[in-house]
Amino acid sequence: VQLQASGGGLVQAGDSLRLSCAASGRTFDRFFMGWFRQTPGKEREFVAAINWSSSRTYYADFVKGRFAISRENAKNTVYLQMNSLKPEDTAVYYCAAVASEFYSGPAYYTDQYEYWGQGTQVTVSS
Repeated sequence: VQLQASGGGLVQAGDSLRLSCAASGRTFDRFFMGWFRQTPGKEREFVAAINWSSSRTYYADFVKGRFAISRENAKNTVYLQMNSLKPEDTAVYYCAAVASEFYSGPAYYTDQYEYWGQGTQVTVSS
């Protein structure tokens, strides 16, 4: 499966952004999907994830109440709605997929994901 993340940009603190991750190749609607982020010199960290049916979602503590993950299986796309952005949210954001079909999570670690997109830069100015 190929993943293409988009929607990043430069915003001010308090603004919102919606990231998209378009999938192609294998059957997207069977995959557990996640978003991670990474800043220079740091490990890639978990942000949010959603299972194949959207019945289960998972969030890092630092985004709870501000970010929301969703998916449209008919469009082979997963989204990350980011509200009340903070300067510390500045990072490259990556979408990823777990290869095990119909997996419902959780999956908080990068080595649980087999497929990765190329990343999209989010910069939040103060």
